Amino acid sequence: MELKRDKSFFDQFLNILGVLTAIIIIFIMFVVIFEVGRRYFFHKPTYWVMQVVEWCLVWMTFLSVAYVLKEERHVSMDILVSRLSPKNQALLGVFTSIAGAVICLILAWYGAQIVQDHIVRNVLEPRLIRAPKGPLMSIIPAGFFLLFIQFIRRTANFFKQWKSF
Repeated sequence: MELKRDKSFFDQFLNILGVLTAIIIIFIMFVVIFEVGRRYFFHKPTYWVMQVVEWCLVWMTFLSVAYVLKEERHVSMDILVSRLSPKNQALLGVFTSIAGAVICLILAWYGAQIVQDHIVRNVLEPRLIRAPKGPLMSIIPAGFFLLFIQFIRRTANFFKQWKSF
């Protein structure tokens, strides 16, 4: 994955998060291969791989979600949208982006409150690796906040498109 020469700091930041996500995917691949090898050849499975991979999956999801939206790579159903005029497509994009931004801001807010609560109460993972849950969960509200920002940027882009017609 190569870094694009985007103009804004935020775009560059999202590109870096995209690269970090790729690194996490590669890490997951190697750790799972390591686990399979230990189980198959040595009959000594590890106790930590599944738990670490689960949290890596959460982190890669929320690290990359705003980057994926920036690249317009989220799954979309465009059967009806493609039949609209370009002006109406842009207007629909404005409304859906505003709705996405509002939802993401709400989820970021409540997610941050839950993370803060977990940190204050020192909640630990209820498994073999007794890691503090708050820092592990912190990527969730952070990812939703980055997604909120990207939805606002997307709203502005669709609004410019709509006004240009």
